[in-house]
Amino acid sequence: MKKFFFTAAILLILILAAAVWQFSEFKKYSTRPIRPGGGETTVVIPTGQGFSATLKTLQDAGLVDDPFRFKLAARMQEADTRIKAGEYALSFELSPIQLLDILVRGKVRLHRLTIPEGYNLTQIAHEVEVAGFGAGENFMEAATDVRLVESMGIQAKTFEGYLFPDTYLFPRAASPIEIIQTMVDKFHSVFTTAWKEQATKLDMTVHETVTLASIIEKETGAAPERPLISSVFHNRLSRGMRLESDPTVIYGIADFDGNLTRKHLNTITPYNTYRIQGLPPGPIASPGREALEAALFPAETKYLFFVSKRDSTHQFSTNYRDHNRAVRKYQLRRR
Repeated sequence: MKKFFFTAAILLILILAAAVWQFSEFKKYSTRPIRPGGGETTVVIPTGQGFSATLKTLQDAGLVDDPFRFKLAARMQEADTRIKAGEYALSFELSPIQLLDILVRGKVRLHRLTIPEGYNLTQIAHEVEVAGFGAGENFMEAATDVRLVESMGIQAKTFEGYLFPDTYLFPRAASPIEIIQTMVDKFHSVFTTAWKEQATKLDMTVHETVTLASIIEKETGAAPERPLISSVFHNRLSRGMRLESDPTVIYGIADFDGNLTRKHLNTITPYNTYRIQGLPPGPIASPGREALEAALFPAETKYLFFVSKRDSTHQFSTNYRDHNRAVRKYQLRRR
């Protein structure tokens, strides 16, 4: 009997020792780098993919060399049912536990999308497509969806002017609506309550402010001039004068070829400010922060005219006679 208990005790000790050793090896496996100094690889986890298929994807990418222990680690972390779909940039320096944490938290790879100031919807849609976020036509469809526009608190028919120019980071699978929502949220964060109050003081709506700011944005590339350009337009509006802005005319021309003619200036469109009174019906581009601020806080001047010096700056005038002199000096003579 004693011999039996002795043998049983030895077996139990061996089993416990084996279990401890297995646990120790499992812990080492779970916490050591997959492949030290192995660089990085990109992995895409499709929406709806189960854990077995995901495990095969990770194996094929060289990120898992022991499927059994990796599956065990996933189950112990309750990660096998919580992995999120997306594109991941994964380092071989990660341990299995770290890898699972990234997949569960959905820390997907982000891609840059830069929208310059003064871009219109068509140009933004092109940038979205070039950056790899889907077809531009799909973006345009969302950007001109009236119900979507209203749902995001924009009092307009399209998102023209409200997709704030900035550099953004999006996952590759970001939808047009997600991209638009982020840009509109940025606009709302920039156009503060104080700015809305200032617009009211100027007897302008937010939409009118954005419209004027978009014209200011397109009229000059010299930041210090924006308040001066704004003062010209405010002065003309207060006197009932037409704005006579070339960029608005161009916006209203379908398939503009780059050559603005007298015929274009004489053709009546909703955006031809040589022919209509006041502001056009909406923005002609997405203005940046400085253009919006200039629209709300114009310089105090008596200027009514400006003409390009062909060096990105302008000559400003308070009367038509001086303006004509500036036109002859900076435009006609150079031709």
